[in-house]
Amino acid sequence: MRIFLKKYFLDETKIRQKILEESVLIASILKWTFFAVIIGSVVGLATGIFLYLLELTTKFVTGFNYYYLALPLMILLSAVIVKKISPESEGHGTEKVIEAVHKKSGDIPIKVVPVKLFTSIITTAFGGSVGKEGPCAQIGAGIASFFAQLLRFSPTDRKKLVICGISAGFASVFGTPIAGALFGVEVLFIGQIMYEVLYPSFIAGVIGYHTCSLFGITYFRHPINIVPKFTQLFLLKVIFFAILIGLVAFIFIETLKLMHSVFRKIPFVKGAILGGLIVVFIALVTSKHYLGLGLDSIASAINGEKLPPLAFLWKTILTAITLSSGGSGGIVTPIFFVGAASGNLFARIFGFDIGTFSAIGMIALFAACTNAPISASVLAIEMFGAKIGVYASVCSIVAFTIVGYRSVYPSQILGISKSSSFRASINKEIKDIESPLFEARKNTLVGIIYWLFYKITCIFK
Repeated sequence: MRIFLKKYFLDETKIRQKILEESVLIASILKWTFFAVIIGSVVGLATGIFLYLLELTTKFVTGFNYYYLALPLMILLSAVIVKKISPESEGHGTEKVIEAVHKKSGDIPIKVVPVKLFTSIITTAFGGSVGKEGPCAQIGAGIASFFAQLLRFSPTDRKKLVICGISAGFASVFGTPIAGALFGVEVLFIGQIMYEVLYPSFIAGVIGYHTCSLFGITYFRHPINIVPKFTQLFLLKVIFFAILIGLVAFIFIETLKLMHSVFRKIPFVKGAILGGLIVVFIALVTSKHYLGLGLDSIASAINGEKLPPLAFLWKTILTAITLSSGGSGGIVTPIFFVGAASGNLFARIFGFDIGTFSAIGMIALFAACTNAPISASVLAIEMFGAKIGVYASVCSIVAFTIVGYRSVYPSQILGISKSSSFRASINKEIKDIESPLFEARKNTLVGIIYWLFYKITCIFK
């Protein structure tokens, strides 16, 4: 008995070690609670100001007929400001933050905040096909980085604080605190979650959301109650639907890449004007509903109304051109539009409930394009209620797999291989990964399919 007590309870060195361990962990919780509350409050305030100014500007601008004819000039103004003052503000926001976290330990110049705020407002208000989450994530990350530099944080702690800024920005702009917290820790790596930042990200997301709500921001909520009874056959239909959404994500990302490569070859002044003119022309020929955020069309789709069959394609093209030619803004809202429009189309083709599958399509496309299926699953529950959760989660995971090794955030680092049949370079940025090599394995379904495909092609040769 004495030996037992001495070994486990009376050894002073071990007792000190245990006390020290718990003391450090408690101090860490208190430290990150304090800083997460500060960042959440400040970012929620900044997001509220951004959303208020965006709404105010949009109402004023859209009061004029043919306001969108000024879009080429606004894209040019946005491109010039970004190029001359803050190149870090280029693109759709979140991508630049991910790049800064991986390559600069979250070091983001504070000038990003006003530049991103102004350029995103003029691009969106005048009809640019962009979103509002990217500016909020980048503004949040920029504010967090400034605080970290002011308090002389270590590179590791600065990175953590910047991730809190991302979470607070995402949670504030969409009114989804839990999904926002998860998005900040999931979006940096494909297939990995930064658990060490989960707690402060959660606190920052919750505080940011409640702070932003003080501005009277109205968040999109639409409880889905028409959910079919679960059967094995219906589950198979859902999986097939998710595969189609994954292919839409493939089209969306590849279109984005194509437009970036095209406009990179054009001088930025000519490219900005040309891009704006093309966007305006397509909108005049098709529909002006594809301009701006497109929130009314998203709401219509989820309410069960029918959208034009090619709505998802036109929105994809306009978003890619707007961002590639120098427009500033986010990319998640266009993803929501394209996902809802795709779900709307496929639901009508296969006889599903239009509203339910428009909502699922919106969530699944977000999961695929951002490689964030866990955040997407929680986002579905926060936006549409728990009843849709199972189907939204299944679709998110399937679409995430189908989209393969590509992303709207090229600086994401690949943490897993999505299939053991492909040899992919782990721990590299997704933009640096070429087409993964296929390795046919013996005695597997994929290997058998590959063998049959090879034999068939040999016959026709």
